[in-house]
Amino acid sequence: MPDADGGVGVVEVRNAQGRQALDRPRQSVQVVGADQAPGKPEILSDARIQADFGAAIAAQPKAPLHFILQFETGSTTLTAASRPLIGKILEAIQERSPLDVGVVGHTDTSGSDERNNLLARQRAETVAQLLVDAGADPAVLEIKSHGKAVLLVPTGDQVPEPRNRRVEVTVR
Repeated sequence: MPDADGGVGVVEVRNAQGRQALDRPRQSVQVVGADQAPGKPEILSDARIQADFGAAIAAQPKAPLHFILQFETGSTTLTAASRPLIGKILEAIQERSPLDVGVVGHTDTSGSDERNNLLARQRAETVAQLLVDAGADPAVLEIKSHGKAVLLVPTGDQVPEPRNRRVEVTVR
């Protein structure tokens, strides 16, 4: 099956009698036994995929949703563009009933390491509190922070990069 972006990898099916490479979406090969080479690859129809693998496909967890909230310089104040994301995150939490929601704070490289570590934690706690105030279960929130250690946009020290002033929320 193709990935969400439409890409496919390659799977090689082989035994002592031969091999077949599967490198197209929906491709399949039948292996009858160890004493026979894998059959010729075929493309499976939607109906066949549903009949053979529908239950397994339906049982897959949904892919995590990622949200990035930006902050004003040196503060725990969300930018105007980021404020509406709290509602979208809450909708995702309510829809998915996740066991884990990661809330990770970050800063840019302006200021001292000590200040950035504290500010990143405060940003994560601010977002977590906004989510709880909006109705999220605090028991599912996992709060972490990285200060300036994990930059979205690599910069040198003392560079005020707005995209690094963020909290990343992952709803799993």
